[in-house]
Amino acid sequence: MGSRRRLHLRRNFQKPNGHRPQSNSLHRPILSSPKQSPPQVLLRGKRLPWREIVDGTFWGVVNTTEDYQRGLSSYYESIFEAKGNTMSVCVAPNTYTESDPFISSLEMLMLGGSLYNTTNFTTHALHLVARHSFGHSGSIIRYPDDQFDRIWEPYEENVPIIASNTTPPVSGFWNIPPSKVFEKALSTAELEPLELRWPPWSLPNSTYYIALYFADNSDSMSLSSRMLDIHINDVKYYGNLNVTSDGAAVFATRWLLSGPTKITLNPASGSNISPLINAGEVFNVLQLGRRTHTKDVIALEQMRKSLQNPPLDWNGDPCRPVQYSWTGVTCSEGDRIRVIALNLTGMGLSGYLAPSIGNLTALSGIWLGNNSLSGVIPDLSSLKLLEILHLEDNQLSGEIPSSLGDIGRLREL
Repeated sequence: MGSRRRLHLRRNFQKPNGHRPQSNSLHRPILSSPKQSPPQVLLRGKRLPWREIVDGTFWGVVNTTEDYQRGLSSYYESIFEAKGNTMSVCVAPNTYTESDPFISSLEMLMLGGSLYNTTNFTTHALHLVARHSFGHSGSIIRYPDDQFDRIWEPYEENVPIIASNTTPPVSGFWNIPPSKVFEKALSTAELEPLELRWPPWSLPNSTYYIALYFADNSDSMSLSSRMLDIHINDVKYYGNLNVTSDGAAVFATRWLLSGPTKITLNPASGSNISPLINAGEVFNVLQLGRRTHTKDVIALEQMRKSLQNPPLDWNGDPCRPVQYSWTGVTCSEGDRIRVIALNLTGMGLSGYLAPSIGNLTALSGIWLGNNSLSGVIPDLSSLKLLEILHLEDNQLSGEIPSSLGDIGRLREL
């Protein structure tokens, strides 16, 4: 069975009225027409253990074993902001398994900019843990029911399932869930608490984004009142939520979870009908890793194209994550990550040296000897920090550039 990842490129819009959520805060805003601002990305892919990396940030660990035993494919999904015209997605081996990484498909889709925009995607990403339509059975819900082609899995519990007489206008919902998830709901037979063990698996200790969606199943003329108090692991999540036929969404942007999770919906004071819930989403909040200086990335990518047989791992971010940096590339630490040395001695390289090597202005050492490089030596006068340059035992032509004499630190040639 295969392992799939899905990249959702999303348009990012400004948060309404400068809205900035606090830790463990919950919100039910109604959106007007959002104003456009920078783009963002949602990645998708499912569960053999190796790592997934997006633009230098660990996305997650892939383990397809359980799905394979059940005859299922594995699927993973995350939301990232697109920082430019391209993104790098890597599947990488690790030190605790001998399995070879593989990927069956990778999809990239655009998300609406108002979706999940209480997350600061300049510093964080969201990795999907669970997305379920409660009370729904049968096939998954996705496009065309979900205009953004998000996948909503069916979820049933040993509690009553009720059908809705109406579905709310979802355009006013935060995150815009598909209207189909409001056709069914989980509820209780009496005016009593509704408990869900959801997500239905144990969670690692981390920070999570949690969104829950509700809509009353009665028509607008009903005199009933459905008020909820919501607790997660016995900690109050939201109080006195008034669930009407227009629907409601509540979410926390940074909620600590560890192990099994219990969601409890209690009838609030003044409620005369049982609680219900239609759908929910949980994401792990990921801290974005730092990226290599863009100028250095572009220079190395152009250099890679000039080589006929560059190292196989010259893809993605050259420096990050550290344990997966490119062969022969040494990088600096600190807030600004620069390429400070190239050592590809005796790597059997052929092709020519791209002029872009002169744009790696933080280089202090270049070792490219004992290869089969041809052509002329490009202008390196911009490498003011260069101390060591080894180009011997190649097939280079022309004279040694006199501009090398202008590099004051150069001491070994």
